[in-house]
Amino acid sequence: MELYLKNKTVLVTGSTKGIGKAIAIEFAREGASVIINGRQTEAVSEVVHELKQQFPETNPQAAPFDLSKDTQREQLFVAFPEVDILINNMGIFQPIDYFEITDEVWKTYFTTNVLAGNALAKFYLPKMLANDFGRILFIASEEALMPSGEMAQYSMTKTMNLSLAKSLSRLTKQTNVTVNTILPGSTLTEGVHDMLVTMYQGSGLDEADWEADFMKNHRPLSQIQRLIRPEEIGRFVVFVASPASRSFSGAALRLDGGMIPTIF
Repeated sequence: MELYLKNKTVLVTGSTKGIGKAIAIEFAREGASVIINGRQTEAVSEVVHELKQQFPETNPQAAPFDLSKDTQREQLFVAFPEVDILINNMGIFQPIDYFEITDEVWKTYFTTNVLAGNALAKFYLPKMLANDFGRILFIASEEALMPSGEMAQYSMTKTMNLSLAKSLSRLTKQTNVTVNTILPGSTLTEGVHDMLVTMYQGSGLDEADWEADFMKNHRPLSQIQRLIRPEEIGRFVVFVASPASRSFSGAALRLDGGMIPTIF
């Protein structure tokens, strides 16, 4: 299927690993030039090199900035004043007992998972509207609609992503600019793998059985009963963000493995 992404410039925040990297790879596979972002210069450079090797006809570029910081966002804006597609993927998560979440933790999650993406959207959206083309996607989570209770500070910010994206979509009426949110279910990223190690190491359960046990006992409503793979999300994100996909606007698009109950 032709997605018309050749020569489009795509900024994927938090794209040195996990879902962000998978999204970047799928965009490059379609011929887009991807801006790789992360806090560590070496990690960013490694992914840029990897994309150049795999997809030599594209032009991946490095954006080694911590976008939770105002000054480094400004450096990003100077280096890349215009993009066709913005994927707000950067985010942090960690299971924390609610009564142990301090005000500083709440503020850190709000700054990183909400304000950073909002600042990028505020900067790039006017340029997209002027060009009459653009895509902004927020990568949220099923936790936005159905919090597990394991990380209230994270769930709150993902719900905010939904509200923000809907508000921004109202500004794009009758244009070829769209703003949407993607809601993945539990995904086997490096961070989730580390979480499984913390949960199960020393439990006596074979590592090959960790995923199934986690899904059974912590995500029992999942109909697929497995962790989603990052590349599955990457392929869907690329489709929604492509010029071939114009009918999604202000939508919360679920890749949750059937975890969120649907009322007909």
